[in-house]
Amino acid sequence: MAIKKVKPTSQGRRFQTYSTYEEVTKTEPEKRLIKIIKKTGGRNANGRITARHRGGGNKRFYRIIDFKRDKDGIPAKVAAIEYDPNRSARIALLHYVDGEKRYILAPAKLKVDELVMSGPEAEIRPGNCLPLGLIPLGTFIHNIELRTGRGGQLVKSAGGFAQLMAKEGKYATIKLPSGEVRMVLLANRATIGQVGNGDHANISLGKAGRKRHLGIRPRTRGVVMNPVDHPMGGGEGRSSGGRHPCSPWGMPAKGYRTRKVKKQSSRLIIKRRK
Repeated sequence: MAIKKVKPTSQGRRFQTYSTYEEVTKTEPEKRLIKIIKKTGGRNANGRITARHRGGGNKRFYRIIDFKRDKDGIPAKVAAIEYDPNRSARIALLHYVDGEKRYILAPAKLKVDELVMSGPEAEIRPGNCLPLGLIPLGTFIHNIELRTGRGGQLVKSAGGFAQLMAKEGKYATIKLPSGEVRMVLLANRATIGQVGNGDHANISLGKAGRKRHLGIRPRTRGVVMNPVDHPMGGGEGRSSGGRHPCSPWGMPAKGYRTRKVKKQSSRLIIKRRK
């Protein structure tokens, strides 16, 4: 993937950058693999906003992604690489030899017409999915399961990869993109390679309108609110908040650990990301 700049024909276009989409080979999604997304505007069943700054945005269909990769021993041909509006990574459309079609996350360097497979007998190639116990040490992996058979939950965004560091007993030690080192069961599955579209992090939206197209509404800083609305609000003239940064409900916002100490999975974390 590459990034292109546009001519500064206006102030809104001056700093905009776009993806070239050169790896995308198909523009329309597979009709049997899409679902309609109902927009919520960040509101729950009672109509109250529980996720702030959401609303509007372009209409989009959800692409049903195969995170489990449980179709073992059956090779599939990569029919197309597609854009997915619901995630930063690209997706690959697979045509299995038995006629079934599925979407997977497209790893970097995966090309159309290549063959991919999942299961214990699969080769160590980008796009193939195997149990961690069968993957060599040092391999870059993504779409990692936390619970056996549940489907990939870790390392799914554009450019992300984890590294298999060690194997001991029934656990594998994995270094995650955040720097955290944790143990995962050897029976859990992971996909070989790095997630594609690595330049996604370098794209500059350039104007507020592109943020609205993504369905993200404006944020108001706490220091410009009134004291009734935010703990950092109020004061004569401009202020820096008068206290450490916090959320509207008083929870410290920068550097404060909110993870529960007595969490079941804490014993599996060897090194914290902080």
